[in-house]
Amino acid sequence: MQFEQHQDFRALVDQYPRAIMLVTNEPKITYVNGMFRSVTGYVQDEVVGRPPSVLSSGLHTPEFYQAMWQALASSGRWEGLIWNRKKNGEVYPQWLSIYPVEYEGQQSYVGIFMDMGKRTGVDERLASLAYYDPLTDLPNRSLFQEFLKARVSQHCLEGARFAVLFIDLDFFKSVNDLHGHECGDGVLKQAAMCIQSVVRKVDVVARLSGDEFAVIVELQGIEDLKEVGQRMIQAFRAPVIVGQREYFLSASIGAAVYPTHGKSGTELLQKADRAMYAAKLAGRGCYRIYSEADDERGRREQRLSEALVTSLKTSPDEFHVVYQPQYDLRSGQSVGMEALLRWNHPEFGPVSPADFVPLAERRGQIHEMTQRLVRGILKDLQSAPSAQGDFRLAINISARQITDARLGLVIGPLFERIHELGWQLEIEITETHIMHLSRQCLETLKEFRNQGVGIAIDDFGTGYSSLAYLQNLPVQVLKIDRQFISRLGSKNSDSRIVSAILGIAEALELEVVAEGIENRAQYQELRGLDCQRGQGFLMARPQPWDRVKEMILDPYQ
Repeated sequence: MQFEQHQDFRALVDQYPRAIMLVTNEPKITYVNGMFRSVTGYVQDEVVGRPPSVLSSGLHTPEFYQAMWQALASSGRWEGLIWNRKKNGEVYPQWLSIYPVEYEGQQSYVGIFMDMGKRTGVDERLASLAYYDPLTDLPNRSLFQEFLKARVSQHCLEGARFAVLFIDLDFFKSVNDLHGHECGDGVLKQAAMCIQSVVRKVDVVARLSGDEFAVIVELQGIEDLKEVGQRMIQAFRAPVIVGQREYFLSASIGAAVYPTHGKSGTELLQKADRAMYAAKLAGRGCYRIYSEADDERGRREQRLSEALVTSLKTSPDEFHVVYQPQYDLRSGQSVGMEALLRWNHPEFGPVSPADFVPLAERRGQIHEMTQRLVRGILKDLQSAPSAQGDFRLAINISARQITDARLGLVIGPLFERIHELGWQLEIEITETHIMHLSRQCLETLKEFRNQGVGIAIDDFGTGYSSLAYLQNLPVQVLKIDRQFISRLGSKNSDSRIVSAILGIAEALELEVVAEGIENRAQYQELRGLDCQRGQGFLMARPQPWDRVKEMILDPYQ
């Protein structure tokens, strides 16, 4: 009795949810099951007795098949992605597992496979969970890497170019932290559809992990890549809508081109990842094509990031606090100050807050940074004089900390000391982050406000706040972003945006602070627009406590 005619064997494989074929060592196909026809389009009589190369797409190199046979010989099995051709000529990705079997002294092989492009049946869907992301229904990292290997093999033969895109969603962690994983999952699903809407159906889109996606894009020329990058950035400028609520995200995108930037899938994905990191450093919401210069900068940032984590944990003396006074623009009197953390590293020297604050947020170290800031302020305020009138001390808080129970424990002692001095504590949160606050976060801010803590929106004008949303926020202060102030006081001065912000603030009964005042002309124009408060290098740079303390004693300095 032939192996393939054994009744138990046929009963087992005929209804199996994946395609199965039995191949002799010659090689010739001796048996196929029912799912084989569903996947390939061939009936049994059309393939039995023929070599398995009848299914070949012609896209793999001889080296690919040599590696396959070597794996079979050494480990006794082979499993991976292979591109084969159906009866109708369609080339499709196939996940194939090959096992050697022996029957009546004859060496044979069992091939079990499924079409990775179509997963319609329940059983097939269960079988595919190891290769697909169950949330977005996209290929996962493992399958994407197999797609990438296959594409490299194809293009070795065809000589064409393709690109790998590495996509990371900006601000997604804030959405997840502030609104919960259910909302975050909804955002990821919408993001996946957004990415798919930009690329073509022949391009492969995958979810690698968390909020990281990747795409294999076919190219005719480098201009194709630039066009895809621009379309992707543009697509994410529209709000993501989940449960009738809008979330404003952006995407940082890195790209690496085959074979210019790498000749293996692993190298291409690594360099696309580094290019994405360069896009993050460039301000997010943009794309970057891999370059050696950007890569070197990214490596430096990685070293800096690791140094920051170490310094926060082991070297408190590397951090100190400086204070930038704020003034009443009408009277010229000092009415408050903003406390800012500074970091001086033994290897990197003084590091800009624009560099290390985003690093702390990405590495989950922002709470430790706030601790350093508050401890430094409390140390300085041991010798602080009481101030006359409404004197404010402003500190920056990450939106991610608002739901963190540790925040109250950290700022509690600071609030008590500020209250003893007769001052007012003011918390600044950037507009981009405050847009994503959940109801729970808003309630926490209201509790702070009810305790006498002022709430300010920092960098106002750079986000997407609506009047209706602003009206419901527990804020008292808007800080106009410095990019708008820099346009004032010149020949081409355009004060309309600043004037509009002041009008909004007046309608909502909010105070306004202009930051980044650097020359007398800007100062005068802001006074003419009736802006109440301001800070900037024109009046005072950020300074150590010993110098700024005298400004509190003499508020007109």
